[in-house]
Amino acid sequence: MSKKKADLSQFEQAMSELEQIVQQLEQGELSLDASLSQFERGISLVKQSQQQLQDAEQKVQILLQHQQQSILQPFEPAGE
Repeated sequence: MSKKKADLSQFEQAMSELEQIVQQLEQGELSLDASLSQFERGISLVKQSQQQLQDAEQKVQILLQHQQQSILQPFEPAGE
């Protein structure tokens, strides 16, 4: 699996797990200790996901900068 696909898969898994944690906490059926444990896991997932999003945003910014710096040259066929 390529790194991009692995990163996307990891992000999607983190989002899915975070949704499950939110549902569990909203139901209010967990003990205090279990709720705190799930909350800590949720915070960890949020930080991980935010970092992945920041990395992706930085890559986009770099690509846009490279595109803006590119100067189009007139086309000159070879041999002329």
